Amino acid sequence: MTSWKFYGRRDELEAIKLLLTRERWFFCAISGRRRIGKTSLIREALLEARGGSGPAAALYVQIPDSDERDVVAVFTDALAAFAAANPGRLPVGVTADKLRRFSDMARCIGALCRAGIVVVIDEFQYFNRKALSAFTSLLQAEVDTLTGSASGGIFVLGSIHTEMTALLEDRGSPLYARVTDRLTLDHWDFATLFQVFADQGLDSPRDWLTFWSVFEGVPKFYRDCAYQGTFSADGRSAADRIIDTLFLSARAPLIEEAGTWFLRELRGAGVSLLRLLARQQPCAQQQLSAAYESLGDSRSFATYLATLIDRYRLVERLNPIFAQPGSRQARYQIGDNFLAAWLAAIEPAVQAARVQPPAQALRIGEIRLENHEGPTFERMVRKLMAEASRRGVADFPLTDLVHGYWNRPRDAARLIEIDIVAINETEQRVRFGSCKRSSGKHTREALATFEQHVGDFLATASGRRFKGWHQERALYSPDFPADERQSLQAAGYRCVDLNDYQRWLTAPNLN
Repeated sequence: MTSWKFYGRRDELEAIKLLLTRERWFFCAISGRRRIGKTSLIREALLEARGGSGPAAALYVQIPDSDERDVVAVFTDALAAFAAANPGRLPVGVTADKLRRFSDMARCIGALCRAGIVVVIDEFQYFNRKALSAFTSLLQAEVDTLTGSASGGIFVLGSIHTEMTALLEDRGSPLYARVTDRLTLDHWDFATLFQVFADQGLDSPRDWLTFWSVFEGVPKFYRDCAYQGTFSADGRSAADRIIDTLFLSARAPLIEEAGTWFLRELRGAGVSLLRLLARQQPCAQQQLSAAYESLGDSRSFATYLATLIDRYRLVERLNPIFAQPGSRQARYQIGDNFLAAWLAAIEPAVQAARVQPPAQALRIGEIRLENHEGPTFERMVRKLMAEASRRGVADFPLTDLVHGYWNRPRDAARLIEIDIVAINETEQRVRFGSCKRSSGKHTREALATFEQHVGDFLATASGRRFKGWHQERALYSPDFPADERQSLQAAGYRCVDLNDYQRWLTAPNLN
């Protein structure tokens, strides 16, 4: 096991280093979910831009969801901390004890930039709140005077996409058309994750699935795992280690994470909807609506669902292959693994631990996390297929996103359910895939059902599009023992597991 280091993000890192070294003022917006590594990325770029001798002069402030007085007080504290760490670096006339209002804060930011200092404003989306919105006009005045100058810059970081868009891209916003550069940070890719797993001595594909099903590609969570020793195999399952060390132990660094960073912001009905979805995802809108109505409030269901999809990007809308965007066949699932795992498995374990022995609480969480891993593994396979295809190492090159297929039973003689439908239009190849979180579940009966569903699909209007195409059957699991792989391949199935993707995505020619 090695010590923790900065992983991945090389393209984004080079983009930020270019901003810091091109001797031109910038106003850069960086968006991404909480804990995705926005601040760490800037810190690493500042460090590398100075050749490793120490970070360039930068002031960092995290905006609270509060009022003007509190925001200015937080900025004042950040300015005082910067002055203490960088003696003599503040421009003449700038002192922490002279800030009272947003106008003072905006002028201070302008003066810092003119002195060649980089200002990093985190949680910038809170300036879309009515109580804080006056600041954007004041900042605009400073930005307009800074545009075209030769030093300094502003990074604004935000975790709520629609509110960042409203602040920076809406024509009516004071900061419209002022941003010079934009970056959107997504989860770590799998190539980076496999490197992390290797460095931390995590060599079990089954454990890879468990860690990804909880933490997906969020750097901060994996760093916590490293610091708490969660990667270390000690005879316990990965689920047991995760829940115990990060959520139930005395030090439990993530116990407040979901409630603080997700559910507090949503509150009320939005949280209720997520809880319902976590119990039965993915599910159709009709199922979700009926369950929501049973709680006694049906009036705002569509509004809350749309908010979770469009504003917070916490829910994904899935369509079967070839379905129109507004199809009634759509299904919904929570699009953030950490939040889904918390609601479905970890929170019940935390609550149980308050009144039950720790071993019983852990068992509750472990069983529920296993159930959570079923739909999560399908999601993982689709993303792995897309990344491998994008990097040119796939066993099935894609020409479209990977979909599944399902019908509406009331409209058909029987249910059709196919986990993976992947197409290569150029070569006229289609792959039908079945995902099981344990290779042993690809039984003779399961394979017969899989074949029946594929056959029924090919008889539908959608399936008939593949007439004359080369058809493949693929089975996916975290790991296939050699004898199982050999037996299934002899029966005409291609077996693909996480070991295959790890080998393809970490090949030397890709690094």
